[in-house]
Amino acid sequence: MSVLVFIDQHDGHIKKSSFEAASYAFKIAQQLGTQAEGILIGKTNDDPASLGKYGLKKVYVASDDKYSQFDDGVYTGIIAEAVAQSGANVIVFSNNFNGKAIAPRLSVRLKAGLVTGAVALPDTSNGFVVKKSVFSGKAFANVSVKTDTRVITLNGNAYGVNETEGSAEVVSISPSIAESKVRVKEVNVLKGEVPLSEAEIVVSGGRGLKGPENWNLVTDLAAALGAATACSRPVSDSGWRPHHEHVGQTGLAIAPNLYIAIGISGAIQHLAGVNRSKVIVVINKDPEAPFFKAADYGIVGDAFEVVPKITEAVKKLKG
Repeated sequence: MSVLVFIDQHDGHIKKSSFEAASYAFKIAQQLGTQAEGILIGKTNDDPASLGKYGLKKVYVASDDKYSQFDDGVYTGIIAEAVAQSGANVIVFSNNFNGKAIAPRLSVRLKAGLVTGAVALPDTSNGFVVKKSVFSGKAFANVSVKTDTRVITLNGNAYGVNETEGSAEVVSISPSIAESKVRVKEVNVLKGEVPLSEAEIVVSGGRGLKGPENWNLVTDLAAALGAATACSRPVSDSGWRPHHEHVGQTGLAIAPNLYIAIGISGAIQHLAGVNRSKVIVVINKDPEAPFFKAADYGIVGDAFEVVPKITEAVKKLKG
């Protein structure tokens, strides 16, 4: 028996969300009196043994070149073999694109209970109960998992990264998996941007900025803070900003430590994508804007006057 965590990576580097998932898996393993292990698929520039500092005792690595492109069917088969080899009865994923693609497939294959969007450690005092967000983050549910094997996907930024000391044992595996039926012809990667899913701070703009020619208010503040940039749906629909920056119910759901909304009224669809943020700051000249009800801090004022002053203050503070 063990707890196995899928170590997600991109462009040869392990994602921050995987460190969160590893820390989470380690704590579950402590609760169950067992050890945490990892499964890493594809070649990486990072040292798998370094995952020991997040509590993992062993990392299974399938580094064949044929696994370099993500294929949820193939990855599910590899992880299933790692589960059999490790004897894991709890498997943890990040609740991101890859985790959402693999976890349901693995759950069916293993006949395991599945809980998606976990926000806290399981309660193992009387069974195995996992707290998760529901209704686009507006409520929580406590789900009791009755199966012997459980699959969990952990919401981003729901559990902190906890570092310890140690080095993981690295075990190379050669899965007996059929070759992928997916053929990738082209990959277009955005360069020079902080990925929204990994960002600690996000600065977002809405229609209150009046046009794309004023977007420098967002980008200047984001550059000063080292933040990612985002937008509301009307902004992306109008072509002011690319669609990959759209956050909300129909866009990307994010959970940064700090979310700054500039000129966004706060429609319920937008709130559904950002309400897991640790701190929300709203800047809007309309004191009746719905977003103020969800904000931790609010500034009623003209963004064209307020935001440049905040940007200048941040620059001075950082020296």
